[in-house]
Amino acid sequence: MTGSDALDARTALADLADRSLDVQYYIWRDDDSGQKLFERLWAAGERGVRVRLLLDDNGTLGLDETVAALDAHPNIEVRLFNPFAYRRFRLDYIFDFDRVQRRMHNKSFTADNQATIVGGRNVGNEYFDPTSNPSFSDLDVLAVGPVVRAVSRSFDEYWNSEFTYPVSTLLGHQAVHGGQSFGEHIPASSAPASCNDISVPTTSSFVEDLLAGRRSFEWVPAQLVADAPSKIVEPTDVSELVLSHIIRSIGVAAQRLDLISPYFVPTAAGADAFADLAARGVHVRILTNSLAATDVALVYAAYAQYRPELLRAGVDLFELKPTGHIFRPFGKRRLIGSSSTTLHAKVFVVDRARVYVGSFNFDPRSAGLNTEMGLVFDSPALAQRIVDELDKNLYAAAYQVRLADDGKSVEWIEHTPAGDRQYTSEPDTSALRLLGVFLLGLLPVEDLL
Repeated sequence: MTGSDALDARTALADLADRSLDVQYYIWRDDDSGQKLFERLWAAGERGVRVRLLLDDNGTLGLDETVAALDAHPNIEVRLFNPFAYRRFRLDYIFDFDRVQRRMHNKSFTADNQATIVGGRNVGNEYFDPTSNPSFSDLDVLAVGPVVRAVSRSFDEYWNSEFTYPVSTLLGHQAVHGGQSFGEHIPASSAPASCNDISVPTTSSFVEDLLAGRRSFEWVPAQLVADAPSKIVEPTDVSELVLSHIIRSIGVAAQRLDLISPYFVPTAAGADAFADLAARGVHVRILTNSLAATDVALVYAAYAQYRPELLRAGVDLFELKPTGHIFRPFGKRRLIGSSSTTLHAKVFVVDRARVYVGSFNFDPRSAGLNTEMGLVFDSPALAQRIVDELDKNLYAAAYQVRLADDGKSVEWIEHTPAGDRQYTSEPDTSALRLLGVFLLGLLPVEDLL
């Protein structure tokens, strides 16, 4: 899906729901796309649909009045995961750091327990609008069939967990007076001047084709992999964490592994695992953000320390350019996008046969701190399509990273129609930013990234 497809797929599920909407997100922006989806949830509640909205409280800053207004609707209930006691300034990061650093990173949008969207996107203009700056290059999937019931069960587990609190107990109750639209019930200061400014079509061709039967589902075995909400209380059984679930479900690569992770901090153990795969003859190819493209320089600083080791082991490393695009609409020649792109998709492809798409970044935070989820597909056709997209677009969209002649430092190769261009330091980056990344790399915070 493109960003516009992804937004319209969510609005279509909300508009078509007859009985229930279960919506779970890490971040929900108070912008045009966020307000558009709030309006659709409200409209569903007006039709008698039971709407349950579960948000991680880290991503709700400034939304208290809006979510309280939603929660006041008799058919809509909003709950917050691991909420902050200090609503405005989030002083919990000072007084209760160990608790509030652990977040629910899950993302799902499920209608009638029949169809769900799972992937890397949060709700905000940068995830849906190609003219947003920056614009996130992301990937998610629309799934139907038995796997949806597993997503619904996972949602129920979070909804009923001891770490989830009804908005009404945190913010109090509001009265609803029977207006005709969501906008009549929220404070004027909480809504953007217009919810029509986002640069996406009202209905995308993806949704039109799906509803008209011109686009069909691929029927393949699918499995949900998800953390339990209790992960945030420092679980000791590593086998129950989502990375272990992914490895069990997707298997260990025998021939090739293609890994896409925008925030990539392999740790010493992960670097050794990739080196072992390469030593066994597995082609390991990894795509992450370049320094010019990333929105979290601290993560990049931690990742950079592992580059020489990975390259010496034979791992192929690529870093997305700030103008690069990997995933294009299948069957179309180009993707319209902004001039500033940040990779946000989280995808693993094993042996061109099995695929993971979800919220999990290959970093210590996703592995041990945040809760995560995703879907694993046993689908050679889907795996091959993703690998083909990488093969077609990677050299134009990303810098190839390789060892310099001294065997210690790294260099970046930009492949262009006019020929290759070599860089001995991070391309498109100022000296001041390079100094900042060097200093950030000295901080002993890898376990928190």
